[in-house]
Amino acid sequence: MVHGRSSTTLTTALKTSRSEAGAEPAPRLIVDLSVIQSNFARLQALAPHARAGAVVKANAYGLGAAEVVPALADAGCRTFYVAHTSEGREARDALGDREADIFVFNGFWPSELSALRDANLFPVLNDLQQIDEISRLAPDLPCALHIDTGMSRLGLDPVETERLLADRACLDGLDIRQIMSHLACADEVAHPLNAEQLERFKRLRAAFPDIPASLSNSAGILLGPDYHFDVLRPGLALYGGAPAPGADFDVCVEIEAPVLQVRTLRPGDTVGYGATYTAATDMRVATVAAGYADGILRACGEGGMARLGEHRVPILGRVSMDLITVDLSAIDRPVEPGEHVRFLGPELEPLAAHAHAISYELLVRLGLRFNRVYRS
Repeated sequence: MVHGRSSTTLTTALKTSRSEAGAEPAPRLIVDLSVIQSNFARLQALAPHARAGAVVKANAYGLGAAEVVPALADAGCRTFYVAHTSEGREARDALGDREADIFVFNGFWPSELSALRDANLFPVLNDLQQIDEISRLAPDLPCALHIDTGMSRLGLDPVETERLLADRACLDGLDIRQIMSHLACADEVAHPLNAEQLERFKRLRAAFPDIPASLSNSAGILLGPDYHFDVLRPGLALYGGAPAPGADFDVCVEIEAPVLQVRTLRPGDTVGYGATYTAATDMRVATVAAGYADGILRACGEGGMARLGEHRVPILGRVSMDLITVDLSAIDRPVEPGEHVRFLGPELEPLAAHAHAISYELLVRLGLRFNRVYRS
């Protein structure tokens, strides 16, 4: 029984307060496109003699390629990189009538030739067989050449590279727009492989001096001018992640998830699946409408952080599919259902570190059921 007012009156009052606050029961993903544009300008300023491109694979790192790509184009970006041909098509559609080069990292596959032509996409050639196939089937198709200098992933391996250098005629007639490689340890400034890869790439650049060269990802840009060459390929730094220790780019994204319920725990009460958190004293907690279905990893639980207003609020217990519980002990005022708890933003890197993950992983896993809001 509710004392002082009837349950009907109390229910009506709660509904009215939530309506007046404009509360919604679903989380929102807020992406600030102007922050992405600002980060792009900062990266370009770090290498004024090179041209900054943008890596927009994986739906622009989970943020929405349809919105991010034109925003970057408006900021002056004219070179984009994707992993798959389907992503390239999405980027081309997003550009509309804006002119830009779009490179597809995953190589030249004859089965995709018509799709590459239709969307005006440039495959990145990763082995001698792909060089032979494009020479036979589409020598006029613009492309890039990827040389592996130490990643041992994609690109011509050392044996193929030596064969290419010994017989450069296999490239005759091809429209090669870039020669590229990828740094394996650029986030570790003192790692010896950085210098080794740089020297290997300089040798290749000398062999093909008329082809624009590209070596640096976000972390590579921070290694300094020796690594910049002609074209930059930033990804994570555009969106505000820290590609290397000490990097300080503005995070463009945060999650706003509404509080669904506030309750007081008593000593001995447990929270969530597995009862992994036990209250030691009386404490207020809030249940928030977000979870691992939205991209907040299960590993972010029990010690990860969110924000309510200006306060950091710890995550209690496990992250479940749709719900997260946070500790309100630092909040010295009433918290009402409908108020927003924020994830990511300045907590992006700390939350990733707590989950033993990387910020890339948190971004690309951002869920599709968010109400997405883009600010410019």
